[in-house]
Amino acid sequence: MRRPLIGLTAYAQQVQYGSNDLLAGMLPMTYVRAVHASGGRAVLITPDEPDSDVLESLDGLVLSGGGDVDPAYWGAKRHPATEVDAVRDRSELLLTKAALEQDVPILGICRGMQVMAVAGGGSLHQHLPDLIGDDRHRAAAGTDPLAADSAAFGRHDVVVQPGSRAHAELGGRLTVNSFHHQAVDDPGSFTAVGWCPDDRVVEIIEDPERSFALGVQWHPERTTDLRVFAALVAAAAERSGLATPPRRLAA
Repeated sequence: MRRPLIGLTAYAQQVQYGSNDLLAGMLPMTYVRAVHASGGRAVLITPDEPDSDVLESLDGLVLSGGGDVDPAYWGAKRHPATEVDAVRDRSELLLTKAALEQDVPILGICRGMQVMAVAGGGSLHQHLPDLIGDDRHRAAAGTDPLAADSAAFGRHDVVVQPGSRAHAELGGRLTVNSFHHQAVDDPGSFTAVGWCPDDRVVEIIEDPERSFALGVQWHPERTTDLRVFAALVAAAAERSGLATPPRRLAA
């Protein structure tokens, strides 16, 4: 039986290799490997010509990390530190809304969690240092053994609300990596169920009314703890009537 097919949102970015300088659809292989290690099969979704028809071929969706979401989507002025990608915003918000309407299992990573909140009618803090007074969520050089080659990532704990889907998957407390300066303010139609205990920055959102809709602010794909990917793949398999992949992942 085939593996659950998981779409990963990708960047469109100018890249150079050898004598080639061209626009490429790309995504760090850590996302692909995380899906494959969890028993799924990964395919990339580029932001050009966005349309929800791609969901007809998918069993699940990962909204990957990346740059900032345009504050125009929640009616705010752009902060000087905000850098947006209009093409990617348009594509991913369209896909997210369609996936939620169709109850396609969805996992948001970092920016992806923020896209989920905005798609659900919520809003973001545009620049965390203005809110909490420091840059701890992305600039703790040399302190993050959880993430390979990620010395500039922050490291902190997350506390998880008992009774939530996230609590069932992750327990009540875990240590995570992070690299972001935007963060969820209003989760919209989602429920905030995890926070950094030091500053109450939202770290997890979910929608318990859907089969699987979970967003995390950190980068599990860069660690050995892939439980959120395993949960997504299991939900995707259940939705599509496929065999549930075995969980062979470190906690």
